Amino acid sequence: MFSNKPIYLVGLLAFILSSCSSIDIFKENTEIPVRKPYSSFVIINQEVGMKEFKSEFIDHQVQIHLQEALEAQGLVYDREKPDLVIRYTSNEDPRKRTTSNYSTPYPYWGYRVWDPWAASRYMNPNYGTKTTSYELLQVIVDFIDPTEDKFLMTLTGVTEVSSPKGKDKKVLKTVDKIIESFLADLPQNPNSEENS
Repeated sequence: MFSNKPIYLVGLLAFILSSCSSIDIFKENTEIPVRKPYSSFVIINQEVGMKEFKSEFIDHQVQIHLQEALEAQGLVYDREKPDLVIRYTSNEDPRKRTTSNYSTPYPYWGYRVWDPWAASRYMNPNYGTKTTSYELLQVIVDFIDPTEDKFLMTLTGVTEVSSPKGKDKKVLKTVDKIIESFLADLPQNPNSEENS
């Protein structure tokens, strides 16, 4: 009567989405509220040559990405007298995760205790644990109001990187989420509505 295909497809899609590591954004250091729209900015790291990532390539990509994302929103890069000062840092923490490799359709208690095939690590190749390496990555961006010399906010993007090959893409996705979160807190600039 009814096909189970949609249920299986939804389950498969949910599994695939849950297997991707997410990016969590945390907001802190809100010393003053965002009261005005900002029209210009400067990235301190770019001006003073501060490298915050282990990879110089990724560090340069973050600077370019931050600048392009804010300029796309109508803000202008201004070294002399910016409305907004941006500073970023990173925390790249190598870690290990141990998972159980005991894959059986029955729970351990479903076997007879005296059965040597059930619990022997020599006879059952799926018995044991597996250790994998990953990196806990934090991208931390400070948004500072230079006239009041106070933090508007610090946004921290946290994610996991399992392969060095995809690290730069993961970092840039994290920066995208941080910019998106910051822009959601900004009041609308009346000039940007006229230009649209």
